Amino acid sequence: MTYVLQTHRLSKTFKGKESVSEVSMRVKKGEIYGFLGPNGAGKTTIMKMLTNLVKPTSGEIELFGEKLTPTSYALLGRIGSIIEYPIFYDKLTARDNLELHCEYMGYYNKKAIDEALELVQLRGIDGKPVKDFSLGMKQRLGIARAITTKPELLILDEPINGLDPIGIKEIRQLLHILSQEYGISILISSHLLAEIEQVANTIGVINHGRLIKEVSLEQVRVTNAEYIEFQTDDCVKAAYVLSHHLGISNVRVIGSRTIRVYDLSTPLPQVNKTLIMNDVAVEAIHQKNSSLEEYFLGLLNGGEQSA
Repeated sequence: MTYVLQTHRLSKTFKGKESVSEVSMRVKKGEIYGFLGPNGAGKTTIMKMLTNLVKPTSGEIELFGEKLTPTSYALLGRIGSIIEYPIFYDKLTARDNLELHCEYMGYYNKKAIDEALELVQLRGIDGKPVKDFSLGMKQRLGIARAITTKPELLILDEPINGLDPIGIKEIRQLLHILSQEYGISILISSHLLAEIEQVANTIGVINHGRLIKEVSLEQVRVTNAEYIEFQTDDCVKAAYVLSHHLGISNVRVIGSRTIRVYDLSTPLPQVNKTLIMNDVAVEAIHQKNSSLEEYFLGLLNGGEQSA
C-alpha cells in the first residue's frame, strides 16, 4: 500500500494544554480522506502541522515516504492547501493572484493557470478584482491556487464552508475530478457529514485532539447495513415479541417510541404482521440505511454503533 501521508504519534501542546494527542493517520495515494470532528477537535492544527505552519511538540510526519523537517521545501512544493479562510490580494485580479502564487512557488506554466481557472469555473471572470468576488468564488479561487502547481496532495480545511447548495455541488464534482482524473490525493475536513459521505473513500474521526477512528467508508456501509425502524407506544413488549416469536435479538430501542431491527432475515411484512397479531400497535414502519452522521455521532458518544 502506498501512502502519501503518514503521521506517527503526532502531538501539539499550546501553553501547557495538549490540543493534538498522539495522532497516527494514513492517507493513501489517490484517495479522498475525510477528516471529521467537532469545532476545536484539532483538525486545523493537524493540517497546519502537515504544511509546516505549526511545529509539532512531538511525533513525526511522513510525506511521500520522507520525514518532514523545517527545511523540507521540496516536499512542501508537492502539496497544495487551503488552511482556514483563503487570503488574496483583493485589489488584484484572480489571474494576477495565481501568477503571483506561481512566481513564489517557482512554477512557470501559464497554461496551468488557465486549466485551474477552467476547473473551478472562473474563466471569463478571472480579470475581475478579487474584492468583488462572492464567498463561493473566493473558495473556488482558493482551490484554483492550491491546484495550479499540480500538487500530488491537496489539503483542504473546510472548503465548502459558507457555500450555497449549488456551490457545494460544484466543489463536490471538482474533488471527484481531481481525485479520479488527475490522481491527486485529497485530505478534506468538513462539518457537513452528508457531503463527506458523498466524496470520501476513507474517514478519520477526531475528538478532543485524539484520532478515535480511521476507517474506509465502504467498511462503514457494510457494518452499518439496512435496518427496519418502527414506531410503537410499547417498545418493551415489541422487543419481547421480536425475540420470542420471531427469534430476532439484534434490535435497539431508540428513545421511548422507536425500535430498530438489524436482523433482516425475516421479511418486513412478517415482522409487521407478528407485532400486530400480538397486540403491539405499530404506528409507522420503514426500511432504512444508517447514515455517516449516525456513525459519527456514535463514535463521539463513546463507541461504535451498529447503525
